[in-house]
Amino acid sequence: QVQLVESGGGLVQPGGSLRLSCEASGLDLDHYAIGWFRQVPGKGREGISCTSSRGESTYYIDSVKDRFTLSRDNAKNTVHLQMNSLRAEDTAIYSCAAVLYHCSRRASDFRFRGQGTQVTVSS
Repeated sequence: QVQLVESGGGLVQPGGSLRLSCEASGLDLDHYAIGWFRQVPGKGREGISCTSSRGESTYYIDSVKDRFTLSRDNAKNTVHLQMNSLRAEDTAIYSCAAVLYHCSRRASDFRFRGQGTQVTVSS
Protein backbone atom coordinates (compact mmCIF):
# COMPACT_ATOMS: atom_id res chain seq x y z
CA GLN A 1 0.00 0.00 0.00
CA VAL A 2 1.37 3.37 -1.02
CA GLN A 3 1.42 6.10 1.59
CA LEU A 4 2.73 9.64 1.62
CA VAL A 5 2.85 11.18 5.07
CA GLU A 6 3.60 14.84 5.66
CA SER A 7 4.97 16.27 8.87
CA GLY A 8 6.53 19.45 10.19
CA GLY A 9 3.62 21.86 9.95
CA GLY A 10 2.63 24.19 12.75
CA LEU A 11 2.22 27.77 13.86
CA VAL A 12 5.02 30.20 13.09
CA GLN A 13 5.39 33.96 13.20
CA PRO A 14 5.85 35.98 10.01
CA GLY A 15 9.46 35.83 8.94
CA GLY A 16 9.94 32.45 10.57
CA SER A 17 10.83 29.08 9.10
CA LEU A 18 9.43 25.58 8.95
CA ARG A 19 10.71 22.39 7.40
CA LEU A 20 8.09 20.05 6.01
CA SER A 21 8.82 16.41 5.33
CA CYS A 22 7.09 13.93 3.04
CA GLU A 23 7.87 10.32 3.82
CA ALA A 24 6.89 7.75 1.22
CA SER A 25 6.23 4.07 1.78
CA GLY A 26 5.17 1.43 -0.69
CA LEU A 27 6.87 3.11 -3.62
CA ASP A 28 10.42 3.73 -4.76
CA LEU A 29 11.13 7.46 -4.95
CA ASP A 30 13.80 6.76 -7.57
CA HIS A 31 10.90 6.49 -10.02
CA TYR A 32 8.69 9.35 -8.83
CA ALA A 33 8.70 13.08 -9.07
CA ILE A 34 7.40 14.72 -5.89
CA GLY A 35 5.35 17.86 -5.85
CA TRP A 36 4.24 20.06 -2.97
CA PHE A 37 0.82 21.65 -3.05
CA ARG A 38 -1.08 23.95 -0.76
CA GLN A 39 -4.73 24.70 -0.31
CA VAL A 40 -6.76 27.18 1.69
CA PRO A 41 -10.48 26.78 2.39
CA GLY A 42 -12.58 27.94 -0.52
CA LYS A 43 -9.69 27.92 -2.99
CA GLY A 44 -8.28 25.35 -5.33
CA ARG A 45 -5.11 23.36 -4.73
CA GLU A 46 -1.99 25.26 -5.78
CA GLY A 47 1.15 23.50 -6.92
CA ILE A 48 4.12 25.34 -5.47
CA SER A 49 7.16 23.20 -6.14
CA CYS A 50 8.19 19.93 -7.71
CA THR A 51 11.35 17.89 -8.14
CA SER A 52 11.87 15.20 -10.73
CA SER A 53 12.61 11.62 -9.74
CA ARG A 54 16.39 11.99 -9.59
CA GLY A 55 16.29 15.63 -8.57
CA GLU A 56 17.75 16.80 -11.88
CA SER A 57 15.10 19.47 -12.23
CA THR A 58 13.10 21.43 -9.69
CA TYR A 59 10.67 24.27 -10.11
CA TYR A 60 9.05 26.79 -7.80
CA ILE A 61 6.22 29.17 -8.37
CA ASP A 62 7.20 32.82 -8.26
CA SER A 63 5.58 33.53 -4.88
CA VAL A 64 7.83 31.02 -3.08
CA LYS A 65 10.98 31.25 -5.19
CA ASP A 66 14.04 32.24 -3.16
CA ARG A 67 12.17 31.47 0.08
CA PHE A 68 11.37 27.76 -0.25
CA THR A 69 13.83 24.98 -1.03
CA LEU A 70 12.87 21.46 -1.98
CA SER A 71 15.29 18.61 -1.40
CA ARG A 72 15.02 14.86 -1.62
CA ASP A 73 16.77 11.90 -0.04
CA ASN A 74 15.79 8.91 -2.14
CA ALA A 75 17.74 6.56 0.11
CA LYS A 76 15.39 7.51 2.95
CA ASN A 77 12.34 7.83 0.67
CA THR A 78 11.84 11.33 1.99
CA VAL A 79 11.42 14.77 0.46
CA HIS A 80 11.75 18.00 2.42
CA LEU A 81 10.42 21.49 1.85
CA GLN A 82 12.38 24.14 3.71
CA MET A 83 10.25 27.26 4.04
CA ASN A 84 11.92 30.50 5.10
CA SER A 85 10.71 34.08 5.42
CA LEU A 86 7.17 32.85 5.86
CA ARG A 87 4.30 35.24 5.27
CA ALA A 88 0.68 35.26 6.37
CA GLU A 89 -0.36 34.38 2.83
CA ASP A 90 1.59 31.13 3.08
CA THR A 91 -0.99 29.86 5.56
CA ALA A 92 -2.53 26.71 4.07
CA ILE A 93 -2.68 22.95 4.24
CA TYR A 94 0.44 21.63 2.55
CA SER A 95 0.50 18.22 0.92
CA CYS A 96 2.92 16.21 -1.15
CA ALA A 97 2.08 14.08 -4.15
CA ALA A 98 3.87 11.66 -6.46
CA VAL A 99 3.88 11.27 -10.24
CA LEU A 100 6.08 9.01 -12.34
CA TYR A 101 9.50 10.45 -13.18
CA HIS A 102 8.73 13.98 -14.36
CA CYS A 103 6.92 16.87 -12.75
CA SER A 104 3.58 18.05 -14.00
CA ARG A 105 1.85 21.38 -13.51
CA ARG A 106 -1.51 19.58 -13.27
CA ALA A 107 -2.52 18.27 -9.86
CA SER A 108 -4.66 15.60 -11.53
CA ASP A 109 -1.56 13.98 -13.02
CA PHE A 110 -0.23 13.05 -9.59
CA ARG A 111 -1.13 9.48 -8.75
CA PHE A 112 -0.54 9.43 -4.99
CA ARG A 113 -1.14 12.18 -2.43
CA GLY A 114 -0.76 12.61 1.30
CA GLN A 115 -3.32 13.98 3.73
CA GLY A 116 -1.49 17.21 4.34
CA THR A 117 -0.14 19.22 7.23
CA GLN A 118 -1.37 22.61 8.41
CA VAL A 119 0.93 25.60 8.23
CA THR A 120 -0.25 28.76 9.96
CA VAL A 121 1.74 31.97 9.76
CA SER A 122 0.50 34.47 12.29
CA SER A 123 1.75 36.81 14.97
